[in-house]
Amino acid sequence: MKHLFNYKWYLKDGYPAKGIPKNNYNVFGTFICGGGSTMGYKLAGFNHLGGVEIDPPIADVYKTNHSPKYLYNTDIRDFNKFENLPSELYNLDILDGSPPCSTFSMAGSREKAWGKEKVFREGQKMQSLDDLVFVYCDTIIKLHPKVFLLENVKGIIQGNAKLYSKQIVKKMTDAGYSVQVFLLNAASMGVPQKRERVFFIGHKKEYNLPKLKLDFNEVAILFGEIIINEKSENDLTQVQFDLWNKQKPNDKTLADVRNEANGFTDYLIDKSEVCPTITSGGKFLSKQYPRWFVKSEFCSCGTYPQDYNFKTIEPQYLIGMSVPPVMTAQIANQIKIQWLDKIS
Repeated sequence: MKHLFNYKWYLKDGYPAKGIPKNNYNVFGTFICGGGSTMGYKLAGFNHLGGVEIDPPIADVYKTNHSPKYLYNTDIRDFNKFENLPSELYNLDILDGSPPCSTFSMAGSREKAWGKEKVFREGQKMQSLDDLVFVYCDTIIKLHPKVFLLENVKGIIQGNAKLYSKQIVKKMTDAGYSVQVFLLNAASMGVPQKRERVFFIGHKKEYNLPKLKLDFNEVAILFGEIIINEKSENDLTQVQFDLWNKQKPNDKTLADVRNEANGFTDYLIDKSEVCPTITSGGKFLSKQYPRWFVKSEFCSCGTYPQDYNFKTIEPQYLIGMSVPPVMTAQIANQIKIQWLDKIS
């Protein structure tokens, strides 16, 4: 089956994706990281104006790869205080944002970290992260785009974090938006990884648009399709290599091989499976070859371009922190068809 957007692609080929027409809709991003969402909108034919990124090295990588018209290397809290922003930013078709989600992850400390300040790698400064979803809501209210998108981890709609979700919906409803909440799996959207993410998507109530329908059923892409068929240099330690040799068919991590907790983030991926969520930490190991994932495999799983310039940033970290471009492209394409074209 042919996928609407290819997971393996190159920046040198330009935008939009093959077979997708260019449109005149403008997008601006927040928490733009390496530009996963930026590239998704561009693949879908949108004009992406740039965005806000707190981390200087990440902002530099973004600038190198995307040449944005506007780039604000600052805390979004400070961006919200800026006056005299370009008029284009007050006439956006879509405002996009993925507030840091580590405090909502089911694998993290969750409630214990809410409201507490510490130095996170996301920004490398003393700050709290759980309130950033509401700071981003303030950005939406400030710029007042036709459509907004807020992406986060599945954990934000689970357990006590549901209260955050309800507050987001209420705040944006009170601000004049019709809001929907979607739980989507990237594996059904042409992305070679099982990545579940929540999307809050809203449009101005005045447009009186029908409910957005996001139903993706593309055939899953197995790791065997993207694996680099070479053993490469064995970069495992002797202990890891011995564990790899002892693996059983049902083992998913080196912790499973050990039959203990140690190594639970060292994933074993078989060619007959869809890769699990690419995270910014942990390690990914092929069951077929005794080596860790190489850059091209991370790029394919994350639908990042093969010729992306990561500069001094680890590819896995940047890809793990990003929304897969193809995931965003699929959503953006549907927002265009179902909403923006009707507004126009």
